[in-house]
Amino acid sequence: MGQSFVDRNRLWARLNGAVAAHGTPLPTPTMVVDLDAFDANADDLVRRAGGKPVRVASKSLRVPALLERALDHDGFDGVLAYTLREALWLHEHDLADDIVVAYPTVDRGALADLVGSPSAAAHITLMIDDRAHLDLVDSVRASLAVPIRIAIDIDAGLRVGGQHVGPKRSPLWDVAAVVGLARTVEARGGFRLVGAMTYEGQVAGLPDQLPGQRTRSMVLRRMKTLSLSQLQERRGEIDEALRQVASLEFWNAGGSGSVEESAHDPIVTEVSAGSGLLVPTLFDHYASFRPHPASYFGVPVVRRPSPQVATVHGAGLVASGAAGADRLPTPWAPAGLRLTGLEGAGEVQTPVTGPPASLLRIGDLVWFRHAKSGEPFEHTATVHLLQGDSFVDSVPTYRGLGLAF
Repeated sequence: MGQSFVDRNRLWARLNGAVAAHGTPLPTPTMVVDLDAFDANADDLVRRAGGKPVRVASKSLRVPALLERALDHDGFDGVLAYTLREALWLHEHDLADDIVVAYPTVDRGALADLVGSPSAAAHITLMIDDRAHLDLVDSVRASLAVPIRIAIDIDAGLRVGGQHVGPKRSPLWDVAAVVGLARTVEARGGFRLVGAMTYEGQVAGLPDQLPGQRTRSMVLRRMKTLSLSQLQERRGEIDEALRQVASLEFWNAGGSGSVEESAHDPIVTEVSAGSGLLVPTLFDHYASFRPHPASYFGVPVVRRPSPQVATVHGAGLVASGAAGADRLPTPWAPAGLRLTGLEGAGEVQTPVTGPPASLLRIGDLVWFRHAKSGEPFEHTATVHLLQGDSFVDSVPTYRGLGLAF
């Protein structure tokens, strides 16, 4: 997957040309989103969803203008937020009128703001997987006048041979546990059960066409097939039981890496996607789709310690998750550069080597791709939007607006 060496060198010229034409110097790291690729990815996600709405995962963007752009695409509807405070901010600023908080919250201050606002409570759905989450809501409110919308997060992992494969999220796996919590919600005053979520991260988040790893790729694809089969059967059983308790408005599932598979399940009413809009390196090498990289950051060469090495300032934007080489940013343009084994990607300096290094001069920009989507924008106030060969806008990130969710 990805761009050829020729494409990457053309990208290098395109990005550098846009920077040169900007007129005023841009601070580094210079964060860029290619709107042509972003829009193509949005259209492809809608196609893959097969008519089911795509809820945009804000954690993978963290730029209000990009959230709005995604929601302006036909086929996108609603936001999957990552904190309640973010959801409240999105509602307050009219960026979305249907916001599901993807993770349970224990932020009492944010919960107090939610229960104190009939408007926010009508448009924001809280995620729970334990009755303790309901207790927290009750602990901050004085009355039941404003009902709180609730969705239940159900473990979507694969269970085989006594092992669990998948994200360690909800404790709710079997039908009885899910229905028990659903009955608790419905029996308790001031709450309304409106949705369910099953995030099959072991399908959506794992590339399965790894270069030079044919056997591992085959094992991963087999695991995904088994996981989806087991989940579809279990989701049907849970849905049938839940219908005896409440009438759900939505059943959310999937992520950018499993849009088609999740949407294929008739129980699922909507899918989520965010990383598939920007396409970080962890979303390279999927067998099921070929998205277009859309997000880059540029850092300047500041040293030439040897003819074979160029050292750039910074670039140490390392992704969250289990530590490993795949969490490091990738020098992408010009093509053929690589990090060194000793220093990797450093906070203040990053040496790169490879054939193009000998051609780089002090002041030249090297463009990197991040391993995860959204996370690099925590390190900048501004993202520059590229369309064609020019920057058409510069927009604030959450950080640029003084927000830290």
